[in-house]
Amino acid sequence: MTLLVLGINHKTASVSVREKVAFSDEKRRLALQQIQQQNLAEGAVILSTCNRTEVYLHHRQISPQECDEWLKNAEKWFANIHHLPLDELSSSLYAHQNQQAANHLMRVASGLDSLILGEPQILGQVKQAFQISEDYYQTEKVPFSTELSRLFQKTFSTAKRVRTETHIGESAVSVAYAACSLARQIFESLQDLNILLVGAGETIELVSRHLLRHGVKKLMIANRTLARAEQLVANLATETDIEVFSLADLQNALDQADIVISSTGSPNVLIHQEMVKIAQKKRHYAPMLLVDIAVPRDIDESVAKLDSVYHYTVDDLQGIIQHNLNQREQASKQAEGIIAQECSDFFEWLKVRQFSNLIKHYRDDAEHIRQDLLEKALQHLQQGDNAEKVLQELSYKLMNKLIHAPTQTMQSMMRAGNAEGLHLFSNTLNLSHPLDEKNS
Repeated sequence: MTLLVLGINHKTASVSVREKVAFSDEKRRLALQQIQQQNLAEGAVILSTCNRTEVYLHHRQISPQECDEWLKNAEKWFANIHHLPLDELSSSLYAHQNQQAANHLMRVASGLDSLILGEPQILGQVKQAFQISEDYYQTEKVPFSTELSRLFQKTFSTAKRVRTETHIGESAVSVAYAACSLARQIFESLQDLNILLVGAGETIELVSRHLLRHGVKKLMIANRTLARAEQLVANLATETDIEVFSLADLQNALDQADIVISSTGSPNVLIHQEMVKIAQKKRHYAPMLLVDIAVPRDIDESVAKLDSVYHYTVDDLQGIIQHNLNQREQASKQAEGIIAQECSDFFEWLKVRQFSNLIKHYRDDAEHIRQDLLEKALQHLQQGDNAEKVLQELSYKLMNKLIHAPTQTMQSMMRAGNAEGLHLFSNTLNLSHPLDEKNS
């Protein structure tokens, strides 16, 4: 198998470079067409995310001597399709072949090569990239590489093993996720709680999405600009009840909140102790969690002195995140072992498949020789030639043609000093080994 991955990611290139080599749906289709037309590969999968762009290529007809030239052609094509000079990309591009390429794919899908170690979204993105390629080849009625398809299926099962057998994805390693995890630790269930989010930026959007995944039924968003908060609600595209408040009406929202998560760019404190006192009185002093992930802070630290109020800052969350990152680092070592095993299993399957094809081709070739010689022999018999002579010639030519390839193989093994191969060959043919005859 000749497998090649060519790519750029967050480790090798800045955002400005990564943006230039991203594949839109239209460009991805054009890329698959060009790969097919230029015979760059028998199968290709293009993975394009905000943190990486990778092209996976498989071509059975590339010999080991042609690999360097194949890589150069792939790099030229990659630069051309993005209308960029290769010199501009060369320092950012990386390439892996065969077993290293398969190992890389499995690490990517398992979240071991991500900006955030163990992040789960990448597996879905890899699956989507594979599905797009599979659909393209099916639509074009072009056979999709069986080996590449098998590799991706193996990768999906490997990533599932990593998720199931390790703790790589169980611990929060982003501020938004850590805030949600903290809420889940304090409250047994989030589904029946009223949750107030203060702000409408990227962090609050991530918090919103995490909460919605956990089945939150009542969400409130308070922001200085109502239009921005309403746009966030539209972006979330959910049927969950989300109520929007202005900061002028923040007290009203606070009075209803079991959990408050705040992340704004305000230079001043937005939630003072007195506001929380008022809210707690109206809430009959039910437990209340306030998580302040803004810098500078949105929530007055003194709220922590109030009864039934839990208050955490971004510094508290950073401690949780660092602890969880350490746990993920440990889990990643276990994951690497799983990947190494699965990668080895895949290449063992590949070897068996390749040798199965070798046997099939050898038998097909032998059958072709037999048919060719038989046809000629029958022609001689029809012309009245001596039957015994025709059969003698047929058997002699058939023997010579059938033993030609094995004889060449034995000679090559002898020149290479491959005693193990010669022993195996002689045992298969039930012959005594030449060395045994010499010593007898």
